[in-house]
Amino acid sequence: MNHDDLRHWSKRAADWAHDYHAGLRGKPVRAPLIPGAIARQLPTQPPEMAEPMETIFADFDRIVPPGLTHWQHPRFFAYFPANASPASMLAEQLANAIAAQGMLWQTSPAVTEIEQVMVDWLRQSLGLPVEFTGTIHDSATTATLSAILTMREQALDWAGLTKGLQGQPRLRIYASDQTHSSVDKAMRIAGLGQDNLVKIATDATLSMTPSALQAAIMADLAAGFVPAGVVLCAGGTSVGAFDRMGECIRVAKAHDLPVHVDAAWAGSAMICPEFRSLWAGLEGADSIVFNPHKWLGAQFDCAVQFLRDPGPQVKTLGLRPSYLQTAGREEVVNFNEWTVPLGRRFRALKLWFTLRAYGLEGLRGRIRNHVAWAQDLALTLGKVAGVEIVTPPSLSLFTFALGSDAATEALLTRINDDGRIYLTQTRHQGRFVIRVQVGQFDCTVEDVQMVELVVRALL
Repeated sequence: MNHDDLRHWSKRAADWAHDYHAGLRGKPVRAPLIPGAIARQLPTQPPEMAEPMETIFADFDRIVPPGLTHWQHPRFFAYFPANASPASMLAEQLANAIAAQGMLWQTSPAVTEIEQVMVDWLRQSLGLPVEFTGTIHDSATTATLSAILTMREQALDWAGLTKGLQGQPRLRIYASDQTHSSVDKAMRIAGLGQDNLVKIATDATLSMTPSALQAAIMADLAAGFVPAGVVLCAGGTSVGAFDRMGECIRVAKAHDLPVHVDAAWAGSAMICPEFRSLWAGLEGADSIVFNPHKWLGAQFDCAVQFLRDPGPQVKTLGLRPSYLQTAGREEVVNFNEWTVPLGRRFRALKLWFTLRAYGLEGLRGRIRNHVAWAQDLALTLGKVAGVEIVTPPSLSLFTFALGSDAATEALLTRINDDGRIYLTQTRHQGRFVIRVQVGQFDCTVEDVQMVELVVRALL
């Protein structure tokens, strides 16, 4: 295949993509397959000779779409969305064609400088203070790991980078019991150990209790441990919990502890000023992550980490051998020093296209609709006999259940086997509940109302 062939097949792919999205509403959201069904359709040996692209494309069309869970389906209400707006898709096509490696400013100045500007556009869009800057990661998991590694090194005065962790004091990180498992994973990968992630109890509002945070810090100090940082939750994955930012940050700062805020899903909603009361006091944090790929239409992967002062993270993650230096340009930003990987994709391009193609008002309108539609759905679903709304809407996320875990789990299985909608589960206060999360880029109010119709039909 050469570039002349690419021109032809790119057009074919664009036509295929148009037809795929146009027909999604009529497809089951989740593939009705058993494990191994796709693999059995593939040859067990790699090809020795080149094959015609016509054959390859036909195999793609035959095998791949029927084996997908359709994340862009307008009735995908599971997990959180991984939205890909048409403008973002176009930008990704161009970024793929350019195939730039943006590890340094000099390896592609446009990649670095557009990223700098896009991060600041988003800072302004969320109403964050001017002192915040930041970078783009692949996912919130990587951003959180970067924050935890930085907390570790600040607590050890950067000795862990060179001497390792053997013989170092026991470091403690504090988070609510509503935080994402990525925090636990970061503790493992950072060498701090999951047992040193202190989960703080939450109150009736599902917020970390500031007094409990204070008590945990004091207990660890008395035990000879070293508090290293606090992770706060702004829109938890399970049921959408929010910590009381201002109060918890004040406790952390009284002990000179850095604070990282996980707003991976809910952060996008803060382009709407009326929702910002949910994270009041956030401006006191040191690090904040949110995922434009979840609710702003920027194709996965695209996680933005804001940093009040990038210095500690650059000091933790940066490593500049002679072959990565930019001669005579020491003042430039090299984003590989802000993140874990050395290699970096041109992720900022899809933000540039998406923000311009829809505008903040267009994106706000979508988010406001999703929140309103979720609230209306919770009201109507709660009136269905036998259905209990367990956690009320947090923005566009709520949960419901039947009278027993077994009945709820059986209902979820029937719903997803039916195929018209896709929902997932969580456990809340020991109870099996079904999550409904409205946020797919192209969903309509009729798509959202389908949840009630399906539940009624399958009870």
